[in-house]
Amino acid sequence: MKKKLLLIAVAFGVTAAFAQDSLGLKSKKGERILPEKDDWALSIDAAPILTYFGHFLSNAGGNSPTWGYSGTPLAITGKYFKDERTAYRALIRLGIGSTTTNAYSQQDGQTTTPPDPTVVVKDSWKYSYSNVVLGIGKEKRKGKTRLQGYYGGMLMFGIGGNNNKYTYGNPLKATSGTRHDFGLDNLGNDNSQGAGKWVTEDKAGATVMLGIRGFCGAEYFIFPKIAVGAEFGWGLGVTSQGDGQQTTEFWDAAKTPAAVASQTTKTGGKSTFGIDTDVNGSQMIPAGTLTLTMHF
Repeated sequence: MKKKLLLIAVAFGVTAAFAQDSLGLKSKKGERILPEKDDWALSIDAAPILTYFGHFLSNAGGNSPTWGYSGTPLAITGKYFKDERTAYRALIRLGIGSTTTNAYSQQDGQTTTPPDPTVVVKDSWKYSYSNVVLGIGKEKRKGKTRLQGYYGGMLMFGIGGNNNKYTYGNPLKATSGTRHDFGLDNLGNDNSQGAGKWVTEDKAGATVMLGIRGFCGAEYFIFPKIAVGAEFGWGLGVTSQGDGQQTTEFWDAAKTPAAVASQTTKTGGKSTFGIDTDVNGSQMIPAGTLTLTMHF
């Protein structure tokens, strides 16, 4: 009886030790290779780095590798490991910015004849935008070696918008004026829209995005807690953009006295819907990617 109990204890100990070793692979230096409980991870696009080393080893020469975003464009992707087999995923993009482009036009109303072309006024175009994308998901992992498979799902939400504002140095009057059109579609005889109208603001409607995505992939740990992986998925993406508005100014000769007037018109929105493999890529259905993931 004692021998049987001893054999059972030894067998249980060997099994437990094997399970611990299989989940706790270590390097020659004793470093843990695979992710473990309470680890955090950050993923980046591996393609630029692999391209760099490919060029470096060929006659093409080495270009500096770049830090790229994995999956959803311009979103930071991370993980938190609940245990060795389960991780929670999150992605985030918080983007707010603006760009101002200036140009110069000859000043109207000069008293010199002919007018001096070096006397100018400034026209400005300010483009501003905002983008917020959030995502959360769960990942399950399989495998006992450096090669790890995984699968899971994510829910993503986003909202964004943009606005264009234009200011002109020369005031509008009955004879119009010299103004810069900034490459708009308002190229009339006097760089205006329609019969002497100038765009002062073009505001797009807010865009709301929703995505649900299932994914699967595999990672190979080339170094302790550093893995190269490939991921693909299938998902549903919906976007809805509300109506926007465009404001123009023009010389209203029908007024008494005649003066500058403004007009605001509605511009149409749009919506999209798709269920597809994510090799196509979008904010809500990100493209399949090669990733480099670092755990710490």
